[in-house]
Amino acid sequence: MQLFLKKGRDESLRRFHPWVFSGAVDHIKGSPAEGDVVAVHAHNGDFLAVGHYQEGSITVRILSFEQRSIDAAFWEDTLRKALLLREACGLTVGITQLAVRSMQPAVSSDHNPSPFTFPPFTLHSVTSCYRLVHGEGDHLPGLIIDMYDDTAVLQAHSIGMFRARPLIVEALCKIYGDKLRAVYDKSSGTLSSKENEHTADAYLYRTADPSGEVSENGYRFAVDWEQGQKTGFFLDQRDNRKLLERYATGRSVLNLFCYTGGFSVYALGGGAQLVHSVDSSQKAIDMVERNVDGNHRHQSFTADAMEFLRNAQPNVYNLMVLDPPAFAKHRGALKNALQAYKRLNAAAFTRIAPGGIVFTFSCSQVVNKVDFRNAVFSAAALSGRRVRILHQLTQPADHPVNIYHPEGEYLKGLVLYVE
Repeated sequence: MQLFLKKGRDESLRRFHPWVFSGAVDHIKGSPAEGDVVAVHAHNGDFLAVGHYQEGSITVRILSFEQRSIDAAFWEDTLRKALLLREACGLTVGITQLAVRSMQPAVSSDHNPSPFTFPPFTLHSVTSCYRLVHGEGDHLPGLIIDMYDDTAVLQAHSIGMFRARPLIVEALCKIYGDKLRAVYDKSSGTLSSKENEHTADAYLYRTADPSGEVSENGYRFAVDWEQGQKTGFFLDQRDNRKLLERYATGRSVLNLFCYTGGFSVYALGGGAQLVHSVDSSQKAIDMVERNVDGNHRHQSFTADAMEFLRNAQPNVYNLMVLDPPAFAKHRGALKNALQAYKRLNAAAFTRIAPGGIVFTFSCSQVVNKVDFRNAVFSAAALSGRRVRILHQLTQPADHPVNIYHPEGEYLKGLVLYVE
């Protein structure tokens, strides 16, 4: 099946942007169902790319800018390359033999073989969880795969990726061999309401105990990929948690929107004097208590984070973590989201002790770095405090940003010194 663009609407694809918007479509040859693979052509008939078709504002999510079959060989080749990137990041180590039949990626006959080799690997000794596939950042729009030790947790954000799950699982089994214990599909919350009407989360390959633990930078964390948020843990804050550890020594820490307490564990490990963790979810707080393992310097609170902050006495804390959920999930919510970030940061600035440090974040993709920084600037002005930027933060290397898709840089963070 072929999709043709309107005249002059092929420029973004020629620059390798991985989306085709509905307004750019001129006509379609054939009657593709949602999730089918279609070939995208310019108005003059030039081939541009192949990708998953879907109704909606994003009509095609591009899988390849080459003329190739989206078959089993494609999935194995692309996932191997994703794993190679994680090895380059130091998250896997090429020292242990795996059940990999070939060190060269499998390829279809109509595609040139990859020049890369793929050495055997094992998990890094101090970090056993990482993101294997980060959507557009790994040239697989609509797909997330997180690895927790030997269990892969998959989330499909498009019907095309959802339909491709059998081939994805087959490729994972070939790549990891006997190092893969299970594959869990957690797509029910990431597909649209129409698509997930008859979808239930389930294991696609074997089963695993979701109450186990993983290691991150030497710290142990309980992860529940079946019942927890996202895929079970916020892997995207790994580097930022490590940075907070450096600042925690002797400080009184308030971790708001703490989820399962990642920042809290690092703060305790860094020598914080006391750590208070706040989240509205009792399930999350129960996981926090498991992760801090009865540390006497820690206390948890099941409460609304913003209300807790407003009621906090000034000067009690001299290190705060503000890591809220996405305040804006679509562009129509942007204005209200920026106001929410301003209120949250202003409340923190008015209560933190002089010489305090604030780690503040936005994970809203529609909030860009400039907008977020301006919201924090407005909060600082509103509080009347002198505030300086120490660090500008983003997501870690296993959440790569496709340079042709800057929208993939969703995580923004600032470390601020407040006089």
